[in-house]
Amino acid sequence: MTEIVTAAMIIIGDEILSGRTKDRNIGHLADVMTAVGIDLKEVRIVPDEEDEIVTAVNALRARYTYVFTTGGIGPTHDDITADSVSRAFGVPCEYDAKAYAMLEANYASRSMEFTDARKRMARMPRGAGHIDNPVSMAPGFHIGNVYVMAGVPSIFQAMLDNVVPTLKTGAKLLSATIECPFGEGVIGGPLAEIQKRHPDTIIGSYPKYLDGTFRTELVVRARSAEALAAARSEVATMVAGIKAIAKPD
Repeated sequence: MTEIVTAAMIIIGDEILSGRTKDRNIGHLADVMTAVGIDLKEVRIVPDEEDEIVTAVNALRARYTYVFTTGGIGPTHDDITADSVSRAFGVPCEYDAKAYAMLEANYASRSMEFTDARKRMARMPRGAGHIDNPVSMAPGFHIGNVYVMAGVPSIFQAMLDNVVPTLKTGAKLLSATIECPFGEGVIGGPLAEIQKRHPDTIIGSYPKYLDGTFRTELVVRARSAEALAAARSEVATMVAGIKAIAKPD
């Protein structure tokens, strides 16, 4: 049986929770994980508070194959992700020699002062590996099964591109969509029975409201083409069978 590979995401930042910044990284990570056969199972948003970050990191790294964090690795006082992840792993947070030299040279080449604030971006847990950042140079890092990346979407996406080839991946989920002209109230019962008969699939229902009536998009997902086909056929037969006896919601 193919191993199921799982992931979770921790979004760090008061600006997300206040609504000042709108997250654009969840959808991108979900798309990438689905494409490579990793199941994104959970997303948490936590404030810029060390205890909250430590608790989330330790809970999720014990539960899932991989944990990805975004945010809190910049140069300001509230960028505390490196300190928090270090504490979660019980190791010191310190200047990484390679990151320090790289950033020092980068700022020198731009005739910019390598200030104490900018030096903060070279700090990471002892023993962590780098995640390259081709956009703004300051690296992310990984330790254990935790991957710490920037919150700026363009930088996060570039870092993730460098991370994905290093990950263990699983079998990709296949999917099929059946359009249903009825609301969930009509098809909910029989759809649940179909799900019970096909435990190796995931059957989702997504309601829509169009032109004054409810409709439902039914999506069947499975890792086996045979399992997908069997469940899809039964769902399609169910929809066809109730057309003559049910009225739209």
